[in-house]
Amino acid sequence: MPIHRFQPDFNWEDAEVLSYKENGSHFKSITRRVLFAGNRLRCDLRYFEIAAGGHSTLERHDHAHAVFILRGRGAALIGGEIAALRPFDTAEVPPLTWHQFRAVNNEPFGFLCMVNADRDRPQRPGPDDLAALNADPRIAEFIRI
Repeated sequence: MPIHRFQPDFNWEDAEVLSYKENGSHFKSITRRVLFAGNRLRCDLRYFEIAAGGHSTLERHDHAHAVFILRGRGAALIGGEIAALRPFDTAEVPPLTWHQFRAVNNEPFGFLCMVNADRDRPQRPGPDDLAALNADPRIAEFIRI
């Protein structure tokens, strides 16, 4: 049974700091650590950390995921809503829902994300999707692409 012991600097023993994604997806200043993958629960638990001024990819996918904030303050676009997030808040991202996470203060923003082990690849917005998202001025100001 693998155990990854938490460290005060928001690292875990034996959990390698990885790139957030492969190149070709628009994001800024974010890393991930896989704390467990698959196993008997058929889900992955990852820790993402966004540096000050950074953001995740604007995307959607067929699977849902759950997020638990551990560090700093941030904000998330989930569907048509923009939510401020702080430690110990939770958020659910439903299937096929546009979402993006951002660090909003001059501090790291870190969260656990639980997702199905077998899952589809993220979908990036096309021109029609971006036009629909940008029709709402709040969302247009929030998203980074």
